[in-house]
Amino acid sequence: MRILVINGPNLNLLGKREPEKYGTLSLWDIENQLKKKFESVKFEFYQSNVEGEIVNFLQKAMDGMTDGIILNAGGYTHTSVAIRDAVAALKVPVIEVHLTNPHAREEFRHMSLMTGVCKGVIAGFGVLSYELAVRALTEKSA
Repeated sequence: MRILVINGPNLNLLGKREPEKYGTLSLWDIENQLKKKFESVKFEFYQSNVEGEIVNFLQKAMDGMTDGIILNAGGYTHTSVAIRDAVAALKVPVIEVHLTNPHAREEFRHMSLMTGVCKGVIAGFGVLSYELAVRALTEKSA
């Protein structure tokens, strides 16, 4: 099983940015936890603060070299038609992930442009959100 984990803007600041909301683990820590917990999965991790770079990376996933994608588009979740369209073009399942529960936050975060083109959404469980997404992709029903 090969899974791409794509993280959007400001997720490179995890552990430093608003730890009361996002926790104290860095993105590097989350990646290492996933590798240790799911040793049979081959992960590729990518993070960018630039919308077009995320689109380019999603388009690379069309090469058939991945079995699924975990996407935390960060703030682009609510604004990026371009990322949504790139996700819609994929034939592999994409799980939308959020560390916090967007519906318990500011109203502008309640709308996700990604949800309609993703297999599922996991939100509000902190780092566990990523682990649950891996489980969703690796289960036979995914």
